[in-house]
This record gives sequence, structure tokens and C-alpha cells, in this order.
Amino acid sequence: MPQDRPTFRAALLSPLHWPAWLGVAAIKLIALLPRRWLMRGGRIVGMLFARLPGERRHVAAINLALCFPELDDAKRAAMLEENLCDAGAMLAEFALAWMGSDAAIARIPVTIDGLEHLHAARESGRGVLLVGAHFSHLELCARLVSQRIRIAGMYREHADAAFEWAIKRARLRYADAMFAKNELRATIRYLKNGGTLWYAPDQDMRGKESVFAPFFGIPASTITATHHLARLSGACVIPFFHKRTEDGYAIRLEAPLDDFPSADVVADTARVNACIERMVREAPTQYLWLHKRFKTRPPGQPGVY
Repeated sequence: MPQDRPTFRAALLSPLHWPAWLGVAAIKLIALLPRRWLMRGGRIVGMLFARLPGERRHVAAINLALCFPELDDAKRAAMLEENLCDAGAMLAEFALAWMGSDAAIARIPVTIDGLEHLHAARESGRGVLLVGAHFSHLELCARLVSQRIRIAGMYREHADAAFEWAIKRARLRYADAMFAKNELRATIRYLKNGGTLWYAPDQDMRGKESVFAPFFGIPASTITATHHLARLSGACVIPFFHKRTEDGYAIRLEAPLDDFPSADVVADTARVNACIERMVREAPTQYLWLHKRFKTRPPGQPGVY
């Protein structure tokens, strides 16, 4: 059953929230531009960002050095520049995903392979976990999939209540529901009722429900939610991959993971990380290397950032 849109409260008009409202207005105006202009503008912003020194550039450079030690310095430097430029495109794609009209979304060229896996699971009455990763176009590709089949998402709530209200309301125009990370019971209920939930478990959340599992051969603190959600709801797990192409987007839904979940939460989490690593290797410059993926280290190991 679709989730109700958030209720507007007069307190959201407080001057404290005016910067957020200005941000929302800017996003809405940006989303009105033709996609070609949006992407060109995003790339220009990204090129400017790539020229600036800063912590996030430092983080991305370290991540690439850790994950691609087989490449020489010149190749990694080229990957870093392209990845920072991609961050500008990400801003344009988020604006389009959140505030773009249905007509604008329908005009985006997209190929989707593997929908038969999703249909088969839903016809059997099982819920589906679409497990993806934090690529720059994650939000836009989720909306593109929602044109074919209704899905829900998991997300981290924004600190500003006005921005949270506006973006959640925008997302619920095309999503069945949006569950915050603390809404576990509602999420499991949705999956038990045969719903399809998209989420990405590839960030360092520093929670107690985390284990160290290999990611590009490096122990990475990884949330165990995929294992627990599948165990508690009976949902199947389908890897969900997407990448930007020359003229649009390519989305792939793979066959459900066999014998998942198992009795071994660490092994299951390692399987999920292996899926995500394989996806990243297909489009490495489109991944969110700006995130401190290896921030939490195993006991006794030094920090990397």
C-alpha cells in the first residue's frame, strides 16, 4: 500500500528553514532545464570541482589507490579527474530525479535487462530486495525503474526538516514508500506483503549491526541489513546495477542470490560486497569514491584517511 505523503506543518515556514526552501526552489528550477543542458552544466561544475584541492579529493584519491593498486599513478589520476567531474553530473541527476516531470523522465533513453527476475519473484508472492550501490545516478535510475514497477527505498533523513519534507514528498510521487533507517518494522512488513525495496548497503555506517567484509580486498565495515531483512521478511535478494551510457542509462537486474540468507551473516555480507565490487568495476569512475568507505578500521589497524 502506498505511503502517505508527509504532512506540512506551519513550523516549516520558520526563518530557520529559509535556506532549505531556497535550495529546494533552486533544485526545482534546475530540473526544468533540458536534460542535455543539465548534464553539460553538471560536467562543467564537476570540472571546476576537480580543480579545487580539498578533503573529498584527498578521500577519493586514497580510495582509488587502495582499490586499484594494479594501476599506475597516471591512470589513477585520470580516474580521479573523471570521478570528480562525475560528481557534478550527480548533482544534475539528483535534481532531475527529485523534481523532474514525468514527461521529462519518460524522454530519458534507458535499457532495463532482467525484469523477468523481478516479475518472477513478485508473482511467487515474495518481497524483493534490490541491492545496489552508491553510484552518482542512483536516485535517477531508481526513478527510471519505478516507471516499470513500483518500488520503495531506504534513506537517511535530512537534518533540516523543511528539506526532508520537500524531498520525501517529491520521492513519494513515484515511490511506494520511503523508509528511514530506523523504520525496520515497517520495512519488513512492506517486504512481507510482496513489496520491492531498493537500497544500497555500501557505506561505512559505524553501527553495531556491522561486520568487516572484504571490499576490493580490504576489510570494510559493512552493515548486515541485507542478511537480516531477507531473513526476517523472506524476501529474495536481486543485485541491481546501473550505469550512465553515451546517450542515457543501462540498468541490469540479476538473478536472485542462491541460498540467501545463510546461517552465516559474515559470509552473506561478503557475498553482497562481492556483488557491489563487481558492479563498481564495470563503471569505476561513476562510483561515489568521495565517501570514506574505509573510515572504520579493524582493531589495531591505523586509519587510512
